[in-house]
Formats: sequence, structure tokens, C-alpha cells
Amino acid sequence: MTQHTASADEEQDPQALAEEVARAMFRVDGAARHLGIHIEHIAPGSARLSMKLRAEMLNSHQTGHGGFLFALADTAFAYACNARNQATVASGCSIDYVAPANLGDTLTATAEELALSGRTGVYDVTITNQQGETIAFFRGKSYRIRGTAMPIAL
Repeated sequence: MTQHTASADEEQDPQALAEEVARAMFRVDGAARHLGIHIEHIAPGSARLSMKLRAEMLNSHQTGHGGFLFALADTAFAYACNARNQATVASGCSIDYVAPANLGDTLTATAEELALSGRTGVYDVTITNQQGETIAFFRGKSYRIRGTAMPIAL
């Protein structure tokens, strides 16, 4: 097993690095794969992920369970703040649900970096449905730890 080291090309091309980091993270991200999350777009400081709402993701009101919506938003947040290949974790996050999600909806979580200074960052994630209607707003605060985001090659 070897740990990934960035090539000269990756250091010069932040977009290529973000895409490689996302692929490497997704390979070992059992939660995202289990939930059926798809990476639609990744760039340094931003990510757009989607997930289809299945029957087992509904609550007793037959709308999307908040925990699954939070998981989608949190995953987009994680991919956005790790896209520069600097290991980053959440130091806090919150979510506001503004409309229900329904069975069969394709939900899209779009994460955008608002601020990055030193080891900390602030990210907003908006979840929308396939009609573009806003379902939830999520704010995540990040903290950079030691190491790289790209997992050790398996």
C-alpha cells in the first residue's frame, strides 16, 4: 500500500486534482454508494451531488426523512471541502428544511465554499428537487486536519 502523492500536473491543475480526489473518496465512501449518491460535478471548493429518494428513505408522513436529506447535504459538503486534497472534517453543521421531498424525487445538493481561511471554512449547501424547487439549506463549517483527503490506494 502506498499513499498518493500529487504529480506536477495535479499541482498545476486544481480541477484535475479535485476530480481525482472525488473519485478516490467515492471508491471508499460506503455510505454515499449505499444511498445511491452520484457525483454530478466537483471543483475546488464546490460539489454537486444527486440522490433519488427511495421508499426506505421516507418518514411516517411519507416525505423524505430529514436524516437522509442531511446525509446528502453533508456528503456534498465533504466533497467540496476536501477537493483540494487537504484532509478536512466538519466542525459543525446545521440544516433548515423548507419544503418536503417526495418518493421518486431526484434531489440535488449543491455545495459552495463561502470562506476559507487558515484551517477553517464555511460552506453552504442547497438541496433542490428535479423541478428546481428548494427543499433544504445546509451550512457546514470545516476544519482542516493533517494529511491528504485522498485515501491510501487499495
